[in-house]
Order: sequence, then C-alpha cells, then structure tokens
Amino acid sequence: MDDYLNMLPIARYRYRFVARTPVQFPDWSGSALRGAFGHALRRLACMTRAKQCTGCPLLETCPYPAVFAPPPTGDTLHRLTQAPAPYVIEPESWGARRIEPGEFWYFDLVLLGRALRELPLVTYAWRQAARYGLGPGDGQSDLECVELLLPDGSSQPVLTAAEGRILEHQPPIPDHSPTECRRLTVRLTSPLRLQDNGRAVPPDRLTPDRLLMAAVRRASLNRRCHGDGAPDWDFAELAHLARNVKGTKALTWRDWTRRSARQQQVMTLGGVIGLWQIEGELTPFTPALKIGQWLHIGKETVFGLGRYHLTDICADSAGGRDYSRQGTDLEPKTHVPQCSNPALISTGLRTVFGG
Repeated sequence: MDDYLNMLPIARYRYRFVARTPVQFPDWSGSALRGAFGHALRRLACMTRAKQCTGCPLLETCPYPAVFAPPPTGDTLHRLTQAPAPYVIEPESWGARRIEPGEFWYFDLVLLGRALRELPLVTYAWRQAARYGLGPGDGQSDLECVELLLPDGSSQPVLTAAEGRILEHQPPIPDHSPTECRRLTVRLTSPLRLQDNGRAVPPDRLTPDRLLMAAVRRASLNRRCHGDGAPDWDFAELAHLARNVKGTKALTWRDWTRRSARQQQVMTLGGVIGLWQIEGELTPFTPALKIGQWLHIGKETVFGLGRYHLTDICADSAGGRDYSRQGTDLEPKTHVPQCSNPALISTGLRTVFGG
C-alpha cells in the first residue's frame, strides 16, 4: 500500500458562523447542511437553469455535479450509479440544539480532488446557504471565517482581509503511510452504517473484517475517482488477512432520522457507535484506516456518518484494554476556537463576495 501516499489531495477546513436569527438543528445536522449547500451551489454554478442535470450540454464542465453529486466515469461507470462525493460534512456534535442570535457555531468540511480546487466557489456557496437560512424556520447566519485545520491541532486562516480573497495555501498531506501495527483501537464517533443485503449491520454482527475491508474499498474508490487512479492493492490477500483479525468491542446502536426532500418522507438511518479494539496483522490496512479518518466509512458518509478516530496503535498485541466493560459515551468535548481575526476575515469575505 506504499503507493497510496501523496496520491489523494485532501484537506479539512473549519467554517465558523455567527447566528443572525435563531437557528434550530436536529440531532444530526449533516443532512440539513448538505441540502442547503446543494441548493446554494446549484444557484451559483448552473448556467442553463435546467431543472435536472441529466442531458445538460454543460454537464461535463459544470462545477455543480462535479462537486455535489459527481457522475461515475471510466471503469466505475458500469458498477456505480454515482461516484463518491468529494466532500464530507462533519457537524460539531450530536444532539438537537438551538443557536441564538449572536452565538457562534461551526462545522468541519473535508474536501478532496475537484472540490478542493473549487474552494472559493464552495466557500461562497456555504456563505449563501447560511444567509438563505438553515434548519426549520430557515435560521440565518453570517460566515465569519474559514480555517485550514493542520495535523498538529493548530489552524491557518485561508482568507485575507487585505486582498479580499482566498489565501493561496498548500494543505499538508495527511500521513497515511503504512505503520507497523498488531493492535489498535477504533473510536466510532458518529453512526457507522455498514450494510449486508441492503440492511445496516447491528453491533452484534459487526466483525473486524467488515470494518477493515470497508476502509480499503472506500480509500480505493476515492483515489480512483478523485486522485491519481486506483491503487494496486491485492484485495483477495487483504480480505484473507482481514478474516484472521480479532476484536473486542463496546458498541451500541444509535438511531437517527432525517427528512428526504427528494423522497418526501422521513427516513430512519441508525448506526453503530462505540469503541472497538482489533488485533492481528494490521500493518497492510493502516494506510486505508488512516485516510478513513478523513473519508469516513459506510453509508451516508457525506452527512458525516461513519466518522472514527484511531488510538492506541501498537506494534505488538500485548496489554490491551477490556472495552467490553466500558460505556460508550463518545460525545467529544468541543469548543469553538477563535479565528485569528474574525472581523478582518469577515470584511475580506464581503469584499470578495459583495455585500
């Protein structure tokens, strides 16, 4: 898996807003955020104003389908109805909440491939989406700043007040090189939906090989669609190794519902959260597992589902923790970091985008 390094352009940004009117978010805001983003992006990018993208003469060059819902191309065409979206929305935390006027809120956004190159348009679309209104009641907010999140935990503003444009910057490449590993812990922080015959797999039926191969497939598909082509991985050998991996888990099921505007119905999309320690020959899987912390795995990743963090990466299997006796309160202790200069950055946005 060494060839995977440097082959998938990817970065994580933080979009920070201040509420202008009350904003109400459901338990998981990823779906509402994605819907608002899609509407705003289409308003900005569509040249023909056609009701559907299918059959549009500008389909192959328009940034809207390329970013929001890319069609399959090349060798993915016969197996997929849609290529993976080149972005992942990561809401701040789980739980319904009401944001009062003057209060700050944020989400993180992972961009890769074409979406990363369209950062100015993506940023403008989010600014407009927040101004149009989000959630029930269409609560309005103003975009205060956008920052690039760095691997060391710091952040870098990507807007300049002086010139009023996105700052030229080089997102660091995440470390997804192979790491010698016989044991690690997977911390599932948003519902993981791995499916079997069209149904989400419950905690008692989740096995380490399902998790590992889901990470491998997700990484491979995204590099094929948004990077430098499919990696040269031996899937049969990886599947064989995965079947010999063991695990100790403390997983629970968390239900989540969303309203589908397209299908005009409420959908229940629960998934698995918790802690999972896995042991075995894990070294070949570490590149896919590492990059999966950006890509997420399973279904509905674009909403932010299937997010996880890796901890306790060890080269031997000695020691280990008994997670089967632990609880699964995984809500992160988050805070909203201050932008380097929110007022100046906001001014810069108004200069770029007008108004």
